[in-house]
Amino acid sequence: MALRVIVAASEVVGFAKTGGLADVAAALPRALRKRGNDVIVVMPYHRSVRLGKVPVVQTSTVIPVVVGDRTLACKLFRSTLPNSDVPIYFIDHGGYFDRDDPSCGFGLYQQSMPGGYKADYPDNAERFTFFSRAILEVASAIGFAPDIIHANDWQCGLVPAYLSEVYRERPEFAHTRSVFTIHNIAYQGMFDRNVMRLTNLPGWLFNHKQLEFHGHLNFMKAGIVFADAINTVSPTYSREIQTAEYGCGFEGLLQQSRGKLSGIMNGVDYDEWNPETDHLLPQKYNSETFPQGKAINKAELQRRFRLPVDATKPILGMVARLVGQKGVDLVMSAAPGFLDLGCQMVFLGEGDREYHQQLNEFQSKHPQHVSVHLGYDESLAHLIEAGSDLFLMPSRYEPSGLNQLYSMKYGTPPVVRATGGLADSVVGTTQETLLKGTATGFSFVAYTGSALYETVKQAVGLYRDRPKDFQKVIRSAMLQDWSWIRSAGEYERLYQRLLGITSP
Repeated sequence: MALRVIVAASEVVGFAKTGGLADVAAALPRALRKRGNDVIVVMPYHRSVRLGKVPVVQTSTVIPVVVGDRTLACKLFRSTLPNSDVPIYFIDHGGYFDRDDPSCGFGLYQQSMPGGYKADYPDNAERFTFFSRAILEVASAIGFAPDIIHANDWQCGLVPAYLSEVYRERPEFAHTRSVFTIHNIAYQGMFDRNVMRLTNLPGWLFNHKQLEFHGHLNFMKAGIVFADAINTVSPTYSREIQTAEYGCGFEGLLQQSRGKLSGIMNGVDYDEWNPETDHLLPQKYNSETFPQGKAINKAELQRRFRLPVDATKPILGMVARLVGQKGVDLVMSAAPGFLDLGCQMVFLGEGDREYHQQLNEFQSKHPQHVSVHLGYDESLAHLIEAGSDLFLMPSRYEPSGLNQLYSMKYGTPPVVRATGGLADSVVGTTQETLLKGTATGFSFVAYTGSALYETVKQAVGLYRDRPKDFQKVIRSAMLQDWSWIRSAGEYERLYQRLLGITSP
C-alpha cells in the first residue's frame, strides 16, 4: 500500500544546507518515492532557494497563516527534488526567510556579530512558529491529505502539536499520524514563555508535562510530547539520549516516551556519493581499482591544498562543523603527535571562532604539513573523502553522522569515537575483525586526545607496515551498503505501524 507522506524540514540539500539534516531531507523522500510512496517535501523559501540553480516556479496558491493576532498571506512556490520526481513546496514570507547571505554574515538561523561570534536571530521563534503552522496549511491548500507528516528537528517541533490540538478536526487530517525526528537533541529551540501567544495554541498546554521546559517554551519538547512516534538517526543515539550525559535535560521525558522512541540509521545517497561515478573527482574508482584511483586523487588533494605532493605521507582529512561536538579539541591536542608520525592534515569546515584561530595558527606553524580551508566547498569535500588516507571523526557525540559513511564508500577508513551512529556503522580494526574481514575503520572509546592519537598511530602503522591488511579494511568498507533505500524501508515500516498496516 502506497503511503502519502509529507516530509517537512527547514533545509534541504540542493536548496539550502547547514548540516546533515539537509541531506536527510532530500535523500529520504527520494528513497521513499522509489519504494512507491506518494511524497512531498515542504521547506521555507530561503534566499538561497530564490537565487539557487534549481528552477523554482510560483504557484497561484496563497496561504493564510495565523501568527499571534495577525493572519499572514504567504505565497507558495514549487519545484522538484533534483534527480527525482518528488515535488517540493516552498513557503514564502520575505520578512522571515529572505535573509541568508553568507557574504554578509547572515545564515539560515544565525548572524555573525561584530565580535566574530554567531548569534541566533531574535525572531527565530516567530519564524518557525509560522513555518510549522504553514506546513499544515500547505497540505490543505494543495489537497494533499497525508497519512504521515514527518517533521524534522526543533524548527518543525510545533507541527505535531498543531496537528493534535488545532488541525485534527479538519477532514484531511482526521487519520494523519506524526513522526518527529531528533537529529541533534542539543539544539532545542527554547524561547521565552511569551512566545505562546504567537503560537495561538491553548495556554493550558504551557505546563511541565507538555510545552514548558524550565520556564521556557521548548519547540523540541513539543515534538517529543505530541508526535505519535519519535525517532533519532541511529539506534545507539536513541539509547544515549535517555541518559543524563547525552539527554540535554530530556532524558527523563525520553525514558517515559521510550515506547514510541526508535533509532533508524541515516543512509547515503549513492547517486551523489560514489567514487565510481563522482564527476567531482579527477579519477573515478571502485573497490577493485582504488589503489590507482586514490593515488591520483591524493596527489590532486595535496596540490589543491598547497601541500608537497608525496605519496608516502598519510593524509588525515577532516570535513566538519568546527564546534566542540565534533571533537576538534581532541584533534588539536593530538595534532603535534600526528605530525611526528609523518602525516599531512587537511581541514574543511567552519564554526567557532576559537577553532578557526587555532587551526590557522597551526597551519602557519606547519605550512608543509597542514592546510585549512574555512568554509564549505562541495568539490573539496568530495576530494578530501577520495584523496585522504584516513578520515578523522572523533566526535564527543554523533547522532548519526554521514561523513563516516561517505569515507567508507570512498575507501578512506574513518577514525571514530564509538558513540551514536559512529558506533553503529564503523567496525573497528582488531586482529579478530581483520581475520573475519569485517573491519571498516578504527575506533576508540575514551574522549581524550591520547586515545585519538593511539588510534591514529595504530592506523598509520597498518598503512605503512601491513599495506595488504590496510587494503582489506578499505575493500571491506567500500563494499558496505548504507544506502537510503535500506533506511527508507525502516521508515516505511515505522509509518505502517503507526497506521496499523501489516507489512506483507
